[in-house]
Amino acid sequence: MQGLSEFINKTMQEWKVPGLAIAIVKDSQIIFSEGFGKRDVEQNLIVTPQTLFAIGSCTKPFTTMAMSILVERGLLDWDKPVRNYLPTFKLYDSYATEHITPRDLVTHRSGLPRHDAMWSQSPFTRQEIIERLQYLEPTHELRTVFQYQNLMYMSAGYLVGEIAGSSWEEFVQQEIFNPLEMRDSNFSVEKSQKAADFALPYAEKDDKVEKIPFCNVDVISPAGSINSNVVDMAKWLLLHLNQGKYGEKEIISQSHLQQMHSPQIVITQTLEYNELFYYFYGLGWAITSYRGHNLIQHSGNIDGFSARTTLLPQDNIGIVVLTNMDDNPVIHTVTYYVCVRVAAASASLARSRRSSLE
Repeated sequence: MQGLSEFINKTMQEWKVPGLAIAIVKDSQIIFSEGFGKRDVEQNLIVTPQTLFAIGSCTKPFTTMAMSILVERGLLDWDKPVRNYLPTFKLYDSYATEHITPRDLVTHRSGLPRHDAMWSQSPFTRQEIIERLQYLEPTHELRTVFQYQNLMYMSAGYLVGEIAGSSWEEFVQQEIFNPLEMRDSNFSVEKSQKAADFALPYAEKDDKVEKIPFCNVDVISPAGSINSNVVDMAKWLLLHLNQGKYGEKEIISQSHLQQMHSPQIVITQTLEYNELFYYFYGLGWAITSYRGHNLIQHSGNIDGFSARTTLLPQDNIGIVVLTNMDDNPVIHTVTYYVCVRVAAASASLARSRRSSLE
């Protein structure tokens, strides 16, 4: 990791990002964990590895993990209709209503466009929004194209709560946070602001970075409400790299974890960079390859925050980058900088092994 801190500081300065935290895990241990910049510019408070950030849509894999746990327990089937579990679930299209499955909900292939105005700044409860899904028109037929969709993830989380007899938040807390000892993570920016170490949200406007209000997304929590720090998120990465185990405790079986990491639908796009291949979407994860290395990741973006979690399973490496400025490319730039180092190190190791065998 020599030179990484200097690169991060330089990149943050170029993109005017106030604060950033990063953790890198390798072979079942955290090899790098550090905070950079300010979590509160006005008060001159620094970012630490314990600083809480909103992780946005990096929440989605927690929802699919919760569903996978229910599938493993025989309480949920990925491919049976949602109406088997929620009899009143109804969409605009009658065929989709009868045939949409839990797998469809979390792979962005419902046929619905984003329709984010339904939940953003909405006075409705989660259940009230679900009752109103029937009035939202699709733009494609079920399972034909990838269209990013937060409301379906909210519905998936609601489904988890109904099957578990609790709520999505309670299930994730008990079945994921607690076993992983993710003690600082929570489900609402309201709770984050009561913590001792949390980042304020910032955005760039008219070439100036300004503090902005926190965005409460509690109503659509399963799609993007988790707040965490890199210490906790490193444990989440270790779970995925350790085949569903945290230490000696199995949270999810290897077979169900692999299904989460396997392509379910193609994300239609052109190839922009030589280093990256086409993207696919699994169960809560985007899947591609980077310079020949299998790369599994999810990004998150909510008012004032951007985040990215990345897995390189073949190299047994995980990377999490959290920032307190929305819609900034630094989360990707820093991640790929680490990936380049990984690729170079792996190539060097392979050459050394070949030389030793000759």
